[in-house]
Amino acid sequence: MTNDVKESFTSGAPPAPAALAAKVRTLAPSMTRSMQRVAEAVAGDPAGCAALTVTGLAELTGTSEATVVRTARLLGYPGYRDLRLALAGLAAQQQSGRAPAVTADIAVDDPIADVVAKLAYDEQQTLADTAAGLDTVQLGAAVAALATARRIDIYGIGASGLVAQDLGQKLLRIGLIAHAHSDPHLAVTNAVQLRSGDVAIAITHSGSTGDVIEPLRVAFDHGATTVAITGRPDGPVTQYADHILTTSTARESELRPAAMSSRTSQLLVVDCLFTCVTQRTYETAAPALAASYEALAHRHSPRTR
Repeated sequence: MTNDVKESFTSGAPPAPAALAAKVRTLAPSMTRSMQRVAEAVAGDPAGCAALTVTGLAELTGTSEATVVRTARLLGYPGYRDLRLALAGLAAQQQSGRAPAVTADIAVDDPIADVVAKLAYDEQQTLADTAAGLDTVQLGAAVAALATARRIDIYGIGASGLVAQDLGQKLLRIGLIAHAHSDPHLAVTNAVQLRSGDVAIAITHSGSTGDVIEPLRVAFDHGATTVAITGRPDGPVTQYADHILTTSTARESELRPAAMSSRTSQLLVVDCLFTCVTQRTYETAAPALAASYEALAHRHSPRTR
């Protein structure tokens, strides 16, 4: 990630206490091991950590004071003092009963009712975490670029490719020229045609999918505005992203691969993009939506003999 991108990700007001746990879950996998120990400690025992000095937390986690401060800054706080205040707020929320307990992983012998309940909880938590961690300034900038784009290319592979198709179809229905590409060769050859005034969007939970990064890099080099939708805001894809929209994900398990929860969070970001772009372009988007509904209406009507 470039310094400019990193600064844009961590700038602005510190996250509210409710967003702290979400940010820890999102960023922990991409941290160094020592920073992970600090993040896991503050997320696991916010009340206990809030009572510690920076030296105390460093000793508790077997790290250094510098590591504690770097972790606080990566989580969006100017310094450790601000992180302690957020931890105290999170602890108060948990004690009031507003913070739900984390559910157990799905077991092979779980009854169907338990599977449904656990999946529903994980999906809700993933959506809440994504909403809490989504940078609305970055979102607004991406929306502004899409609303005036001459052409929009969207890149995604596998489960992210399905999300890319969903966004492409939505944008087409409000009259924008948008195409989703899951074939890496076609993605690159189309990216070559992009220019200033065009937008390219890469969707990759890992942030390191080469077949998605390559066309985004080409689009970036040709002057297009670039957007990354990713669960790893420090991943390689962000090197070529003007705007970064961060997604969250539930804990991965044997019966719940990462693609399931990452898809849920990606779809929320896509819906936010689509809805906000529709607001911005309402005068043209509303007639386009009406026309598409009318064109498909006969397919949803009962057939007469």
